[in-house]
Amino acid sequence: MSQTPLMPKATAVWLVENTSLTFEQIAEFCKLHPLEVRGIADGEVAAGIKGLDPITSGQLTREELERAAKNPSHHLKLAERKVKVPEIKRTKGPRYTPVSKRQDRPNAILWLLRNHPELKDAQVIRLIGTTKSTIAQIRDRTHWNAQTLTPIDPVSLGLCSQIDLDFEVGRAAKDRPAALVEAGSTLLTVEEATAPEPKPSESQPFADMSRPKREEEAAIDVDSVFAKLKQLKRPADEEDDE
Repeated sequence: MSQTPLMPKATAVWLVENTSLTFEQIAEFCKLHPLEVRGIADGEVAAGIKGLDPITSGQLTREELERAAKNPSHHLKLAERKVKVPEIKRTKGPRYTPVSKRQDRPNAILWLLRNHPELKDAQVIRLIGTTKSTIAQIRDRTHWNAQTLTPIDPVSLGLCSQIDLDFEVGRAAKDRPAALVEAGSTLLTVEEATAPEPKPSESQPFADMSRPKREEEAAIDVDSVFAKLKQLKRPADEEDDE
């Protein structure tokens, strides 16, 4: 339950006009400054505001009010609500963006595309409340205002909270390693990257550099070799005879 009464200034106006409570008691109950309550009593603050009776509105009991009137140091407490207001749950779908901030959405989209390219279009739509066609136009630089767009953090623009942005970025980061593995661009571990290259075996130090042997080699003919040597030696003998 909220500790601040409904319409605090209007409640303070009624308490000033209809009770003998001190300014400090009214200020504490309505979450106002004592000088502001004094200004209400002097007619300088909250002029034209109609007082709201906290008793008829169910925010304060008459017994609590009488107890505080008798004891200036007593702190007023809000009465418990008899009817519980159901919590408003946000429906799924694109985030609603106020009209005053819709002109800042293209700048926020450009910032997300540059700083978090891993985000999917559906995630950008949830964060900012834009459309898929607008994201495609900004990505392809075909947006009508593409020349004047400047990337601005959507959190600073008030389009989304930092918690929502971190949540979407974390979700996209979980899907990133699987995509990299499918693309074949995996990273080596520290042990694999720092391991020395394997050295060639000592028995075959030049095994990789050796020329592969042919399966069919021509047999060496001893007679043809000696015949070739005789032909080379004969011209030399003829020169000696001359």
